Amino acid sequence: MEIDPFRVLGLAKDSAPADWKRAYRRLAMRWHPDRNDDPQATERFKEINAAYERLTTADDPEVVDEESRADEAPEATAEQDVAKAADIRLNIEVNLDEGAAGCRKPIHYSRGKPCATCAGSGEAGMSRTRFCDACHGSGRVHNADRVLVRCGDCGGRGLFTERICPDCGGSGRDADDVSLEITIPPGMLPGDELRLAGQGEPGDDALQAGDLYLTLVIRSHPLYRLNGRDLHFSMPVSALAMMAGADIDLPSLSGIFRHALATGAAERRSLRLPGKGYPGRGRHAAGDMLVELLPVFPAKLGARQRKLLLQADAALLDDAAEAMPEIAGWRAAHLAD
Repeated sequence: MEIDPFRVLGLAKDSAPADWKRAYRRLAMRWHPDRNDDPQATERFKEINAAYERLTTADDPEVVDEESRADEAPEATAEQDVAKAADIRLNIEVNLDEGAAGCRKPIHYSRGKPCATCAGSGEAGMSRTRFCDACHGSGRVHNADRVLVRCGDCGGRGLFTERICPDCGGSGRDADDVSLEITIPPGMLPGDELRLAGQGEPGDDALQAGDLYLTLVIRSHPLYRLNGRDLHFSMPVSALAMMAGADIDLPSLSGIFRHALATGAAERRSLRLPGKGYPGRGRHAAGDMLVELLPVFPAKLGARQRKLLLQADAALLDDAAEAMPEIAGWRAAHLAD
């Protein structure tokens, strides 16, 4: 049955994470099975934990990238002045296609959580006594003049009485393994960040929970090289196709498309195709595709291919003055009758 975490913890719908934390600690201490003999204590304690976990789990991150940073006001906001627990910073890796189109990614990480045994207080179980380390239980220490005086650490008592939680060693914290599924918006660039508010280290009565920052890392691609939002790659092309101005198929992140080459020499050539690169985001337009065409001449000819090429060569020589002026000029100078 779906639970209402606000009802379970006795919270208003517009309450803040700090309010969630206070309510959780109060109820957890009250209903912990080691503290409460009520037969329903165990189930009630589990329900309180589930409600708090529901409130502190989120998968709708705020993007902190070139777009949002450009809109930030220079002055500090009231939120920035609030004391917070430590943030957690991690990398999240995607491939180029996932970064371009957007995707959902699972992440797993560890953070602190209030110890379930002591509800974060660090104290639980029976009281125990230990000797003072400074005076070894005597209550007296030597001062600089080698005179015995009352120990300042224990106030002369020689011992301490304490209730250290056996499960967390008095820290009030346990390790909490967290699993979330994150939505990565399309068009984010390497180095952009996602911020998940309240998913860092837990807060307490004095601190708001920290945030989780995920820095985007895009893995290298076997074909494309990303530079800003431009995509660069090299492609071998038939020298004959370059000379004739043929239509060639080009790959892109959105699929294969056809492009008509301009007629010209069979030599290394560069194409710039506006808007065919990495997708844009917000006010930032899509990048361009920059293709380096590498001419490839036939390595071996079959009989039919040789015949066709000789026919093409003969047709070109018939109009050598237009098609191959260097050959026409040389022939005129050296082969004329």
